[in-house]
Amino acid sequence: MSDVVPDATVPASLGSRRHAAVLGSPIAHSLSPALHLAAYASLGLDWTYTAIEVDEQGLPGFLAGLDDTWAGLSLTMPLKECVIELLAVVDDEAMRLRSVNTVLPDPTGWRGTNTDVYGITEAVTRAGLQGVPRTATVLGSGATARSAVAALARLGAGSVVVCARRPEAATEVAELGQELGLSCRVQSLDPDPEAAAAEVVISTLPGEAGADWQGVGAQATGVLLDASYHPWPTPLASTWGGSGIASGRDMLLWQAVEQVRLMTGREPAVAAMSAALPT
Repeated sequence: MSDVVPDATVPASLGSRRHAAVLGSPIAHSLSPALHLAAYASLGLDWTYTAIEVDEQGLPGFLAGLDDTWAGLSLTMPLKECVIELLAVVDDEAMRLRSVNTVLPDPTGWRGTNTDVYGITEAVTRAGLQGVPRTATVLGSGATARSAVAALARLGAGSVVVCARRPEAATEVAELGQELGLSCRVQSLDPDPEAAAAEVVISTLPGEAGADWQGVGAQATGVLLDASYHPWPTPLASTWGGSGIASGRDMLLWQAVEQVRLMTGREPAVAAMSAALPT
């Protein structure tokens, strides 16, 4: 994995090579450099990709310092929402979700888009989802939960339950789902056998926070995407009784595949990217 650049200064020694980076704070834990560099190697591209520590205060200056050798940026917390006001163009879906995780060159400046939704959709499908899910459950109410309901809308889901500790935030996620054509309702985060029995369950909770759902998860029959991946398995994933499990690493892999497509215009070797993830 690439070394972390410890501040928001644009690396000055990259010459004319095309380059990209993942920005966030903290960022040392990011697996994105391993994924992107493996993709570039599979495509025969001599590109760079680094992890750079950038917080909300440092982001405007960082973007202003980029030149036309930059192919794009990946963004993680806490930058996915605050970047929106700094961009010339934001795709409709990313604007609706208030979540930009990918920044690309645009004739008018920089364009923001969201590949998390694609990552969730692919991870759930490849975990064994069969057909269109009639029922789905989302645990949590943050930015990843918003991307989760957008992914469920893409999958054509029917009834969706949003379970969260914060009723106002959960209502906001459910209202977004309704705007996207889903039938959504809100309930508490207390373990619920009916919610766990949905054809798709997407947990956006920190790893240990889903532990209370272990008992009902053991009786599940559907597919679980647990967006957490360290440590793995999470308590919920370790006892899941359903037909398939995807982790946050699967989501991360597929959102990175889409980012590489957008930045390079080419199709990377997914197997090489997957193999680059540490076990």
